[in-house]
Amino acid sequence: MTQALVKRPLLNTRGIIFLCVLAAVAFGVPYLNGAGALPDYAVSLIGKYLCFALLAIALDLLWGYCGILSLGHGAFFALGGYAMGMHLMREIGDRGVYANPDLPDFMVFLNWQELPWFWWGFDMFWFAALMALFVPGLLAFVFGWFAFRSRVTGVYLSIITQAMTYALMLAFFRNEMGFGGNNGLTDFKDVLGFDLQSQDTRIGLMMLSALAVAIGFLICRAVVVSKAGKVIVSVRDAESRARFLGYRVEGYKLFVFVLSGMLAGLAGALYTPQVGIINPGEFSPANSIEIVIWVAIGGRGTLIGAAIGAILIAAAKTVLTGLYPEAWLFVLGGIFVFVTIFMPRGVLGVWDSMVDEMWRLRGMNPRERRLKA
Repeated sequence: MTQALVKRPLLNTRGIIFLCVLAAVAFGVPYLNGAGALPDYAVSLIGKYLCFALLAIALDLLWGYCGILSLGHGAFFALGGYAMGMHLMREIGDRGVYANPDLPDFMVFLNWQELPWFWWGFDMFWFAALMALFVPGLLAFVFGWFAFRSRVTGVYLSIITQAMTYALMLAFFRNEMGFGGNNGLTDFKDVLGFDLQSQDTRIGLMMLSALAVAIGFLICRAVVVSKAGKVIVSVRDAESRARFLGYRVEGYKLFVFVLSGMLAGLAGALYTPQVGIINPGEFSPANSIEIVIWVAIGGRGTLIGAAIGAILIAAAKTVLTGLYPEAWLFVLGGIFVFVTIFMPRGVLGVWDSMVDEMWRLRGMNPRERRLKA
C-alpha cells in the first residue's frame, strides 16, 4: 500500500508532541518568570521567537508542500505588523508628545492636517485584527492571481516576489505615504486597555503567540492531510501531469499562497506589540531570505521542522549578535551552506534518519513509521 493511499491523521505522534511542547512553553514560561528563574526580557524574546515560528510554518506550507519558493514573505509579515501598529498608534490618543487626540505624533511633526482615509477604523481593535489578515491576504490574492494565471514559476516567481517586497520597502520609507517613514510606528502605550510595559501583558502576548502557532500548525496540517493537500503535493512534484489530469493548478496554488500570506500577517500582528516597533526594515529582502533559511535548516515540507529552524536560528542570532555582531552574517551563511550540502533534509530530516536506523537495527520496517506520519 503506497503512502498516497493511506489516510493520514490530522495529528500524528510528532504533532501531538509539538502541541504539548507549545503548551509547556505557554504555561511554563510564566511560572519560571514568576519564580525568578527566567528574566523579564526573556518572555518577550520567547514571544518573538514564536511569531517567527508561525511565519516559518506559513512559508513551509507554500514552499515545502506546494513547491513555490517565495522570497517576499517578509512583506506579508510586515503588512500584518503595520496593521496592528496603526491600531496601537491610534490607542495612544492625546498621550503622545504633541498631545493630539486624532493624529499620531509623526503626522503632527510632518504638518498633516487630518487623518488619512486609510487610517480610518484602526481605532477599533477588531478592525485592525481583521486588516492584519485581510491586507496580506488581498496582496497575496492579487499577486498570485496574475502570477499563476501567467504561469510564472520557478526562479522567475521567486525573483518577482523579492521585487514586490523591495518595492514595498521603498514605498514605506517615504514620509508622504503616511506610515511613519524611516522611523516607522513606535512608542506604543497599551492594547485593549492593557499596558504594554506590564509584565502580565507581555506574558499574555507570549501565550497568545503560542496559541497562534498551534492554530496555524493545525490549519496547515489539515490542508496537508486533506485530499486537496495531495493535489498540492502533486503540483509540487509534477505540475504538468496534475494539469493534464484536469486539476485547476492555478486555483490550488492561489489558495495556498493566500493562506500562507494571511498566516504571515497574523505573525506580524503578534510581533509588533511585543517588540514595540514596526518599520520599513521588516520589508527588507534580506529578512525574507532569512525566513527561507529557517525553513531549509529546520526541514522543508515538515511544518514542525520549519518552526524548529526559526526558533534555533533566531536564538542563535540573539546570542551571536550580542557577542560577535560582525560575524553573524558569516555564521548564518556558513550554517546554510553546511545544511544544504550535508543535511539537505534539515534538522528534522537528520532526526528521521536516526530514528529509521534505530528501527532497522530492531528488525522493523522504517517505512511503516513514515506512513503513520
